Amino acid sequence: MKEDGKFDPRMLEALVCPVTQTPLAWDAESQELISKAAQLAFPVRGAIPVMLVSEARELN
Repeated sequence: MKEDGKFDPRMLEALVCPVTQTPLAWDAESQELISKAAQLAFPVRGAIPVMLVSEARELN
């Protein structure tokens, strides 16, 4: 986490989708981590990624 309380995109180097184990993409506008392979968007709350499938939003 950055000192300003915003998600640090460098964390993407260490994070993968919990469903597919594939890389994630950062969507700064929606504040979500996107798994294209699983078609899921994981929220980032208070600069902390919430990597629970139950919290993810399905992409259309």
